[in-house]
Amino acid sequence: MSTIAADYEKTDIGTIQIAPEVIAVIAGLATIEVEGVAGMSGGFAGGIAELLGRKNLSKGVKVEVGQREAAIDVSIIVEYGNKIPEIAVQIQHNVKRSIEMMTGLTVVEVNVHIHDVHFKTAEKPEEEETNTVRVK
Repeated sequence: MSTIAADYEKTDIGTIQIAPEVIAVIAGLATIEVEGVAGMSGGFAGGIAELLGRKNLSKGVKVEVGQREAAIDVSIIVEYGNKIPEIAVQIQHNVKRSIEMMTGLTVVEVNVHIHDVHFKTAEKPEEEETNTVRVK
C-alpha cells in the first residue's frame, strides 16, 4: 500500500490530502457490507484469514492512489453456497461507489481476490440423555 498521501484538491488556503489508509478502510467496510462475504483475508503472503472482525478495517485491502484516481485490491473469504462471481461484482460496485462518493477520487480498478471458502459449522442437536442402563 502506498504510504504517501495523494494531493486531492488544492484550495486558496491549502491542500486537502487523503491518506491511502483512509481509502483502504472505506474499501474494507464497503466489502464486508456485501452479503456472502464471510471475512477479509490477510492477502497472499499472510495466508491467515480472520473472520469478520472489525479490529483492522483495512485488512485484506491494497490501495494505490494517484492525484485523481485509485486502484483497489480486496482479498476475501466467501461463505459456502454463494455465487462467487455475483459477490465479486457486488463488491466491485459497492467499493467503487463508496470511495468515489466519499473522496471524489475516480476508482479505475477494483480487483477481488477470493482466498478461501467459509463453511458454517453445523450445530449438533444435543443428544437426549437416556437413563437406560446398557449392562445389568
